[in-house]
Amino acid sequence: MMTDILNMLLLLFLIVCAISVARIRDLLGAVIIFASYSLVMAIVWQQLEAPDIAITEAAIGAGVTSLLFIATISKTRREE
Repeated sequence: MMTDILNMLLLLFLIVCAISVARIRDLLGAVIIFASYSLVMAIVWQQLEAPDIAITEAAIGAGVTSLLFIATISKTRREE
């Protein structure tokens, strides 16, 4: 019962993150939301008993990809 509620909350959070990334105008904010999406997705993979995919999602999805996005954003300049 409790795990069903947790899984539903995780899926709802994933949907909210996906919509937010598409709608937000700030690039750094989008990267942060994308990283949180990847971390929650890693938790979902762990709940589905796929620890190898969960570790890969956490390392590449939340870690490496977020760092590359942040490095790219820092190399660009903002225009108001």
